[in-house]
Amino acid sequence: MTYLITGASGMLGHDLQDALAGREVTALGRAALDVTDLDAVRAAVAGHTVVINAAAYTKVDDAESHEDDAHAVNALGAENLAIAAREAGARLVQVSTDYVFNGSATTPYQENDPLDPISAYGRTKADGERAVRAEHPDGSYIVRTAWLYGQHGPNFAATMAKLARNDVSPAVVTDQVGQPTWTVDLARQIVALLDANAPAGIYHGTNAGIATWFDFAQAVFAAVDVDPERVQETDSSAFVRPAPRPAYSVLGHDAWTAAGLSPMRDWREAFAEAAERGVVAAR
Repeated sequence: MTYLITGASGMLGHDLQDALAGREVTALGRAALDVTDLDAVRAAVAGHTVVINAAAYTKVDDAESHEDDAHAVNALGAENLAIAAREAGARLVQVSTDYVFNGSATTPYQENDPLDPISAYGRTKADGERAVRAEHPDGSYIVRTAWLYGQHGPNFAATMAKLARNDVSPAVVTDQVGQPTWTVDLARQIVALLDANAPAGIYHGTNAGIATWFDFAQAVFAAVDVDPERVQETDSSAFVRPAPRPAYSVLGHDAWTAAGLSPMRDWREAFAEAAERGVVAAR
């Protein structure tokens, strides 16, 4: 197989390149490929048998006032890649997000639950999912993920580690629940999905288990040998931001089992390995 990675300069894009080491890979960042340009996308996809779309407009708050810009990348870009992949006979992995749900659930969201985003970012990613399913239903995977952290970009774990080292005692919310997910694990899971030639459809690419942001912050403090009790509890009312955040972002993983694949491991096990490999090292 020959692989094209879009959004290759991002946190997940870097780890996808590592997960595909030794294979024939074209890795294109935003500067090298404008996914909103269909002709450019067709040219880039030509000759590849797999396309992994990690390109995204992820500035959640900015999207509230720049929804057209977010839509261009997250929806039109996904549509263009689906069209080009279908025409080339290539499989497409579209990386999506928990933000396509409204966050009001109390049990894990299933792959076939109805989309109901509450933010501009969520709306644009939901539109991207719909476009991919409309344009390339038999050859595409939608992999929803959430709460990503990794070595190659700004993220919550790196921020908390820096605060810990600088003797800051942050206030972190206890009323948002999700699944911290290591980009290395997600990249490996995407490759496993492709290698297994799993059925097209929707998969939830998050580490198992449940945590609040407060829980995750305490785990980060402990990982850098700082007293986790220094992390203070607060709630979302203390952080008024342009875009609403889903209060509950726990995703179910039944599709992996149905495809004969193991779901991703518990987030604490993944984070322990990530910390050993330097994810929370000083930057």
